[in-house]
This record gives sequence, structure tokens and C-alpha cells, in this order.
Amino acid sequence: MITSTSLVRLGAVLMLGAASLAQANAGDSESGQRLTRQWCVSCHVVGGGDRGTDAAPPLPVIAQQQGTDPQWLKAWLVAPHPPMPNLHLSRQEIDDISAYLASLRQR
Repeated sequence: MITSTSLVRLGAVLMLGAASLAQANAGDSESGQRLTRQWCVSCHVVGGGDRGTDAAPPLPVIAQQQGTDPQWLKAWLVAPHPPMPNLHLSRQEIDDISAYLASLRQR
């Protein structure tokens, strides 16, 4: 028989597991910034003093746009659409770049 105490314990375990999973997928914004300076700066303005092309929006602008939440950004980086090249980023690199772009949104 399942008691209310058992349900509370199960809920606590599930919440801790979800929090751990979210933490693991959070990404490192500093690493993301380094990656954008390595991979994105030839087309996008990444930060102050960078030069991108006229065709690609600056990353701070992308970060501020409505609808560009972390899940959307991750999906875009997993399967980018032309004219953006497929950089074959790892899941960790995608998490890091998404964390960096999220940090730009908070500024």
C-alpha cells in the first residue's frame, strides 16, 4: 500500500533528480563565450570590438529576441539552417553556448 509519506518521499527524490539533471545541462557561460569567439565571430558580432558580417545578427541581439529561450537556441544549434553552417557542436558545447547567450539576455 502506498502511503502519503511514500508519495512525499518519491516526489522529493524526483525533484532532486530533476534538479541534478537541470544542473548537468546548464552549461558554462565562460566556455560558451570562448566557443563563440572561436566559431561565431567570423559572421556574428560576439562582444565589444568584434566585427561580424552585415548578414548575421550580433549575438547580443539574438539573445534579446523574443522566443529565443535556451531550448530554442539549443535546437537551432543542433540542426542549424542555412546560411549558418553546421559546426557539428557537441551537446556540451551547445549547452555552453546557450548558457553564454542566456547570460547576455540577463545584462
